[in-house]
Amino acid sequence: MKIVIAPDSFKGSMTALRAADAMEIGLRRVFPNVEIEKIPMADGGEGTVQSLVDATGGEIITEQVLNPLGVEIDAGYGALGDGKTAVIEMAAASGLTLVPPDKRNPLVTTTYGTGQLIQAALNRGCRKLIIGIGGSATNDGGAGMAQALGAKLLTASGKQVEWGGGGLGNLATIDISGLDPRLAETETIVACDVNNPLTGEQGASRVYGHQKGATHEMIELLDTNLAHFDKILQRGLGKSVGNIPGAGAAGGLGAGLLAFLDSTLKSGVEIVMEATKLEQIIEGANLVITGEGQINFQTVFGKTPVGVAALAKTRNIPVIAIAGSISTDADGIYRAGIDAVIDIVPEPMTLDDAINNAAALIADAAERAGRMVAVGLKLRDGNEGFS
Repeated sequence: MKIVIAPDSFKGSMTALRAADAMEIGLRRVFPNVEIEKIPMADGGEGTVQSLVDATGGEIITEQVLNPLGVEIDAGYGALGDGKTAVIEMAAASGLTLVPPDKRNPLVTTTYGTGQLIQAALNRGCRKLIIGIGGSATNDGGAGMAQALGAKLLTASGKQVEWGGGGLGNLATIDISGLDPRLAETETIVACDVNNPLTGEQGASRVYGHQKGATHEMIELLDTNLAHFDKILQRGLGKSVGNIPGAGAAGGLGAGLLAFLDSTLKSGVEIVMEATKLEQIIEGANLVITGEGQINFQTVFGKTPVGVAALAKTRNIPVIAIAGSISTDADGIYRAGIDAVIDIVPEPMTLDDAINNAAALIADAAERAGRMVAVGLKLRDGNEGFS
């Protein structure tokens, strides 16, 4: 018997690898001699760098970069075990959590630090980049990122435009002659699970601007400026990216990555499954165990457990998910390929208690899952059992 354990992290509690370790402990109480493969997973959001570093034997590299307000901070990216691939979460340098609530203003916040992380990865010799673009504090279309990588975004008087979504209104020309030449030989894959275009009612500014500190008046200006930015991109680079699904992700960083880095936008969980070679690993498996901190109605929209289940179902492998909590609106996961879900909380307890004891709770839940599988095997084999 072969079991593949492929969970996401349990947010606020433990990494995907630690969760997988806990699941293995519980399963071995029931099946001590089975073959178990552990693959830490993620969906392109928070925790993706750590999961891929753990899965490939890579390391976290820390660099000094500028945060969304231009303040120098330490930010990390992942150098994977192949020595060629870097994984970057834009939120590490340009994320909303880096800006105090009273200073959030997408007219001035910049993705410059994300560009610095990309350049650091290039300096290390990486020629494949995986970039997660969730959780941004910015609405600059990736302009700051492009500036950090050598592009010139100039006003009519020949000066670099000011950082942030507000500066884009003064953009007159784009000069990419100084863009880092190593980008031309680098494959860039962007983890993007939203389909928002750059502008309009479903665009970056109107859908996500409020959470970044924008007022209604600011949102109108930001949307106008991004539309102007798209026109200058078309004129200067010959690329029309504004209507591509995902261009509006992370305040338009999706558009900037498409335009300046010729990136490919893909589902985050698909990217992680490819990077970890999960498809090859589940060959011959009898059971797949996945999971995450909370399973709810959003799980079916590109989250790790459903992505793993979809792959397992191509080989008719049953899937059990272990969750920190299960919402009453989570029924859609069964239609999406998950066969059973087990909650880690066996009795009423506080959230702090659940987080502090997560490893033991996950192990116990995995043991319960294993015992239910053992019951099924006995039913199948005429109560002969299985070890």
